[in-house]
Amino acid sequence: MENTIQINNASFSYGEKNIFSGISFNVKKGEVFCILGPNGCGKTTLLDCILGLLELNEGNILIDDENLHNIKSTKIAEKMAYVPQIHQKSFPYAVKDIVLMGRAYKTGFFSSPTDEDKEIAEEAMKKVGILHLADKPYTQISGGECQLVMVARALAQQPKIIIMDEPTAHLDFKNEIVLLETVAGLVKENNISIVMSTHFPNHAYYFENNRIPTTLALMHNGKFEEVGSPNKVLSESNIQKIYQIKSRIINYKIDENNCVRQVIPLSIVKI
Repeated sequence: MENTIQINNASFSYGEKNIFSGISFNVKKGEVFCILGPNGCGKTTLLDCILGLLELNEGNILIDDENLHNIKSTKIAEKMAYVPQIHQKSFPYAVKDIVLMGRAYKTGFFSSPTDEDKEIAEEAMKKVGILHLADKPYTQISGGECQLVMVARALAQQPKIIIMDEPTAHLDFKNEIVLLETVAGLVKENNISIVMSTHFPNHAYYFENNRIPTTLALMHNGKFEEVGSPNKVLSESNIQKIYQIKSRIINYKIDENNCVRQVIPLSIVKI
């Protein structure tokens, strides 16, 4: 599979405070790349660098084999979309208008969205199952619905890559699964690459259990401790190292052909 993102020896710091260093990895087309780690380990800052919002101190980022610094912002928007951890609902725009904002990079400053833009936005809402919310004010929908609107807006950009920063952080149990199912569907049906930061090891297992090509990076103290398939990287010893939690990894056989793996937390390791 071809690479959509290549990160080479990336380092970033705020003044003298090092946030991360020596990070290298590739993201393939049609793959979910999960970055797992505790608060403050540098996940969001790394995503901001990939999005071009922050500039690396060392190293480089390639998107489709082209250096990020050489790509115009409109071209970046064609290649990458962003789903934030939380979105401020300031104005009561209709949901369909929020999704249509994903086409803004195609629209001139004094231009209006075309019929094609509107069709693309409508199709994006269909794909994530929120077309019934199209005319509803964005300020009157739930947190879970809000995150799906953000996914639809990202999809309306028609990107090759979607960057997600802890997209389930504020969701209830059902909407967490709805979002994960939506992401899995986008990868399977659209061959999109997903880069997703998360606090939850079972998110990586969810994609792997559903036969989605998945790579997991364990981020700790500003570096990647280990990178590989969730099955190989998610060990009880690694979870204790990253989170100071005792855990057990279990296998549950659903039927003759399907077995799922899950991390079960047990207790905090007292230092």
